[in-house]
Amino acid sequence: MSTIAIVQARMGSTRYPGKVLLPLCSKPMLVRIVERVAAAAGVQQVVVATTWRPEDIAIGACCADHGIACFRGSAEDVLDRYWRVACFYGAERVVRITADCPCIDACLIDLVIAIQADVDAGLAGLATGAGVLGILPQSTGLFGFPDGLDVECYSRDALHRLWTLARRPSDREHVSPYAWRHPEAFTVERCFATADYGDHRWTVDHPEDYQLVTAVYEALWRADRHFTMGEVLGFLAEHPEVYALNRMHVGKEGYADLWGT
Repeated sequence: MSTIAIVQARMGSTRYPGKVLLPLCSKPMLVRIVERVAAAAGVQQVVVATTWRPEDIAIGACCADHGIACFRGSAEDVLDRYWRVACFYGAERVVRITADCPCIDACLIDLVIAIQADVDAGLAGLATGAGVLGILPQSTGLFGFPDGLDVECYSRDALHRLWTLARRPSDREHVSPYAWRHPEAFTVERCFATADYGDHRWTVDHPEDYQLVTAVYEALWRADRHFTMGEVLGFLAEHPEVYALNRMHVGKEGYADLWGT
C-alpha cells in the first residue's frame, strides 16, 4: 500500500514567523524534519505542503534546493491541501506531520502507521502532551508523548470523508478534529505512552523552543543516524538548564477548543 507523509509548512506563523527555515546544524529546520520523516520504514514518499501566499515562495525554493517534493495550495484549508496531495500521488495512506516538530521520531511514525494498518482504522494518532490535555481529563491516567512528536495517519477513505464532511474553519485548518469528535463515523485509535512525558515540549512556537531544539541538535545530531526520543530524554535529564529553557510555554497552547461539540 502506498503511504506518503505530508509535512504542512508555512512561513507566516502567528507566534514565530519564519521558524520553519531557521537553521539546525547547517540546514533549514524543514529539511531536517523531512530527513527524519523519510527515515521511517513505512513511508514511501515525503511531500511538503505549503501555500500560495507570496511569503511561502521561500519554502518552495528551499524544497527545490534540497530535492524535496513540494505542493502549494490553500492557506486556510489545510485539509484540502492534504486531500489534493493524496490524490496527486495516488496515496492509499497519508501520514500527517507539522513543520514545527524537528525532533520527530521515525520509530513513532512507523508505530502509528502499524496501528492504523493493524486495526484498519480510519485515523490513528500519537497522543502528545497537548493532544492528551485537549481530549481527556487528567484523571484517566493515560499518558502523552512529548509535545512535538505529533503524528497522525489516515486511510484514503477517511481523509476523503473528512474532506467532504468537515465544515468548521478549525476542522479544515487542523485536519483531524472532526474525526476525533465523531467516533461513530470514523474508526479512530490513539497511541498512549507508558510514562508521562507531558511536561516535555519539543515543538517550536517560540524563540525559547528553538533554543532548546538547537541545543538538542548540537549535542545529538549525526550525519549517519537519527537520534531517538529516548536519546533526547536522556540528554535533557543530564542538562536541566536546557530542559528549563521553554518551561514558560509548556501546556500554554492546548487544543481543547477544537474538540468540543
